[in-house]
Amino acid sequence: MLQLHNINKTYRDGTRALKDISLQLGTGMLGLLGPNGAGKSSLMRTIATIQAPDSGRILFEGRDMAQEPYRLRSRLGYLPQHFGVYPHISCYALLEHLAILKGLQDKPQRRRQIDQVLALTNLTGQATRQPSHFSGGQLQRFGVAQALLGNPQILILDEPTAGLDPVERLRLHQLLHDIAQTRLVLLSTHIVEDIEHLAGHTALLIDGAIVACGHTRALFSYLDGKIWQGPAKHPLPGNTQLLGQRLHYGKPMVRLFSQQCPAAEFEPVPPSLQDSYFLALQKHTGVIA
Repeated sequence: MLQLHNINKTYRDGTRALKDISLQLGTGMLGLLGPNGAGKSSLMRTIATIQAPDSGRILFEGRDMAQEPYRLRSRLGYLPQHFGVYPHISCYALLEHLAILKGLQDKPQRRRQIDQVLALTNLTGQATRQPSHFSGGQLQRFGVAQALLGNPQILILDEPTAGLDPVERLRLHQLLHDIAQTRLVLLSTHIVEDIEHLAGHTALLIDGAIVACGHTRALFSYLDGKIWQGPAKHPLPGNTQLLGQRLHYGKPMVRLFSQQCPAAEFEPVPPSLQDSYFLALQKHTGVIA
């Protein structure tokens, strides 16, 4: 459906945001995981044709989007990381305004589609309220609703769960899972658990480059039997790599990568995408969680 070939982008201040990005994407969800400043939003804006790459090609259904950007724009829904809403206007009226901007001119069809996206995002009961008064979770669901107008084949979501409480986050997870059954969803986030729970495929983006890409489980299954957890102590056991230090029931604990048991008080734990992500961060940036 969507192909990216050797996409590069450098901004005027010299920041090289994207470095030779290549991806082939079809129906389902791709998680784009990386730290703040890794280039995730730059890649999302480039795919959404908001900004042009300096070099490389984006193909949608075999057509070059540099030549036919509207072909992709008309089939795409976009939820940026930060978005605003008009005050003093109801949720329904704002969706109708946005639907008209998206080209939904037939009034009965437009209103049917608005009713559908309100139901899908569980906002039917909030249709007469002003989105400027919504909770964080309701506002994010409104953002998804507006992105779904026009029945897009591709949905781009940039940090959609940032700032949500656990209940709202789980509700949004279920909604995104359902949406991804019939279209391509690009989920950009720095929250590792969101990717692990939702995305069948994941790309790790660090310093503007994709350093790993594939089935989400495959990105960390190679760590089976090599992740250990135990009490924090200094110095760390030899021949180990620190993946992170945290409190567990009030006690300082460390998580280590090691080919064998580092010490008697350590126990093996199942690996996670976060372990693979932290190893990649250390390899490419030297940052330790």
